Amino acid sequence: MDKLFKKTLIALTCSTALFLSACNDDDNDRDEYASTRIYQSETTYTKDSLAEAANIKVMTYVMPNVMGKSAKATAMVMFPKTAKPANGWPVVVWSHGTTGVGDDCAPSNNPLNERFEILAKSLLEAGYVIVAPDYEGLGTPGIHPYLNLNSAANSAIYAIKAAHEKYGSNLSKSWMSIGQSQGGHSSLGIAELSNSNPDFKGAVATAPASSLGYIITQVAPTAIAQLEQAEKAGLYPTGTSIAVYSELLAYAAYTAVGIRAYNPQFNLGEIFEDDSKFIAEKAEGTTGENGLCLSPLMDEFSLKIAEFLVKNPGKSVLDYPGLKNGFENNAVIKKFLADNQPATKKFDKPVYVVQGKLDTAVPYQVTQALVENLNNLGSTPKVVLDIVDDATHTQAIVKKNAEVVQFIKQNMPAN
Repeated sequence: MDKLFKKTLIALTCSTALFLSACNDDDNDRDEYASTRIYQSETTYTKDSLAEAANIKVMTYVMPNVMGKSAKATAMVMFPKTAKPANGWPVVVWSHGTTGVGDDCAPSNNPLNERFEILAKSLLEAGYVIVAPDYEGLGTPGIHPYLNLNSAANSAIYAIKAAHEKYGSNLSKSWMSIGQSQGGHSSLGIAELSNSNPDFKGAVATAPASSLGYIITQVAPTAIAQLEQAEKAGLYPTGTSIAVYSELLAYAAYTAVGIRAYNPQFNLGEIFEDDSKFIAEKAEGTTGENGLCLSPLMDEFSLKIAEFLVKNPGKSVLDYPGLKNGFENNAVIKKFLADNQPATKKFDKPVYVVQGKLDTAVPYQVTQALVENLNNLGSTPKVVLDIVDDATHTQAIVKKNAEVVQFIKQNMPAN
């Protein structure tokens, strides 16, 4: 049965991944993961610590990459100090938000994100093991395929399988997923690929990335223009609109790298104007392993936009030559955005979505429409949407930490 499950996952990956000419149906390829031990090795995580964790390891495992080949990936594994239940500790997968695509951006190579730390403490205290994948190509060889739905989901699914190979009866078969932003997108992808898995008990997605083309071309320009006017009226700090546009350009740059992960010939000039293209190229770096992480990449865009405004008095933030008009009509980009849109199929597991109403990266209306679509498709039970009135993109998950943990406890008790 386990061999059949592995074959099914590989077949699903090959049938839905983008332009995967490397995938084929011969028995040797289908048997690759059935005959290979997924778990590879582990080391002790030394970048940070949690008082609530008995130990934190960095596990290396193998997974199918976007080219249909075997690739190494890494994940942090955190054990609680609570007594082990008779059937083992249940597992929660944490899918992190955007950090970048360079190896230095991998969470396992950095101190713990403060928002994740709040959640991790709560889950560990409640008696859950946490498996936190870095994602394909982050911290390991290969380009990270940013916002590739199947890659992100498989990063988690194979991390879970590797953890069971390593820790055996110490872990319960039951598991759930939770993610923020890029990780919210991932958590929805996990739920989609694991929908028929009886051991998968449900998902949480906070501020999930979705409808990127619509956000960039329709929602963001209006929001940025309004922010700029609000700045002039003294309602927002000076530079807010530049920061929001810089974040958007950084996400677009990482998305371009995500396309290049399986289509190396894709040119960033299809998305970016010449003035911003050389900054966008720093997202990938010279090797795909040494790209700039999110904060420094945003800083580079911010400086360039500010410089443009100084040289062109009377111009607005959106006048900066960042994204090419009509880039979303490029056939490769259109296919990427369509194929990696999350939540296009109904769910048969509990799903809880948290969204800040003040979110400028993923506007709440976009997430609202996503959840409505899921429920219109017939998701059972209905997907729950929790809009947090006074929360931004990164605040909602913190403000709803207690509710998130309660949702996990309700659907997957620790004891």
